[in-house]
Amino acid sequence: MDSVDSDKMQIGENKFVSKRTILSHLKTYNIYYEGQALQLRHREEEGELIIEGLLNVFWGVRRPIRLQMQDEKEPDRPRPSLTSLSAEMDISTDKNHETNQASISIEVTAADNQSKDSSGEEKEEEGDGEQEASQYEHLLRTRSDVGGRRIGGRRFGIRRVNRHRCSFNGHFYNHKTAVFTPAFGSVTNVRVNSCMTTAQVLRVLFNKFKIENNPDKFNLYLVHTSGERHQLKPNDHPLAVRILQGPCEQVSKIFLMETDQVEEVTYDVAQYIKFELPVLQSFITKLQEEEEREIQKLKKRYNDLRQIIKRYMQYLAVKTT
Repeated sequence: MDSVDSDKMQIGENKFVSKRTILSHLKTYNIYYEGQALQLRHREEEGELIIEGLLNVFWGVRRPIRLQMQDEKEPDRPRPSLTSLSAEMDISTDKNHETNQASISIEVTAADNQSKDSSGEEKEEEGDGEQEASQYEHLLRTRSDVGGRRIGGRRFGIRRVNRHRCSFNGHFYNHKTAVFTPAFGSVTNVRVNSCMTTAQVLRVLFNKFKIENNPDKFNLYLVHTSGERHQLKPNDHPLAVRILQGPCEQVSKIFLMETDQVEEVTYDVAQYIKFELPVLQSFITKLQEEEEREIQKLKKRYNDLRQIIKRYMQYLAVKTT
């Protein structure tokens, strides 16, 4: 029994496929993506076949999603205030800081030769009293420049440096745009393995992009170009499903969608939904006619049974008398 199980690979709850079959599909998959990052690797651990690599997931959400405004590892930092200037000479922004912080910095540059001359004179002056007075005067001038920046746009050469945090699909956002809807059909990818279930892949995807929505309200759907759409079960293995479906995303794709916004579409229904409205109307008419014929046949059947029973009852009545 163990030897039989070792020759199979689990792709879902009570769903198994032979290793030979999955490896054959994997070979085709890697040939299709030869030289690309979507090629998959496989190994065996304690007799279990494990496939790992990038899985493409397409966005199909209809409602806005919420993104974290701050990374979990990043300590809470208050927004910079124009009135909370310290006694330092300049307000500068570190250019080497990571670009994924959604904060706003203000950089003040000297506007004219007067400020340069003033700073040069301050370095040459000696004496604590004169230096403190000069710093105080410069601080007042700095506050005045900041106030001018707030009122007059680019007055006094002050530049505002916006720090954005990059999201998926090249979307840049800050605190004001942390809630938005991804473009329908845009693609992203996550690194997974064939042992991960649908629920685990969803959590990896949500953690990657710092999505605050409840992952239990979303699911992965296998969508075919024919319109056929099937929801992956929580214990299905999406990477294995993708391999068995084949590598071509022109035939089928894996979408992330809201469970309450999507209905499954069977193959029988999918073959009709691509037609034009008049053709669909003719299909409905034919289905109604076929339904009416089946109703008449069913009525006739029960009517015949009713007549047989009545004749038999009459026969019994005559026999007893």
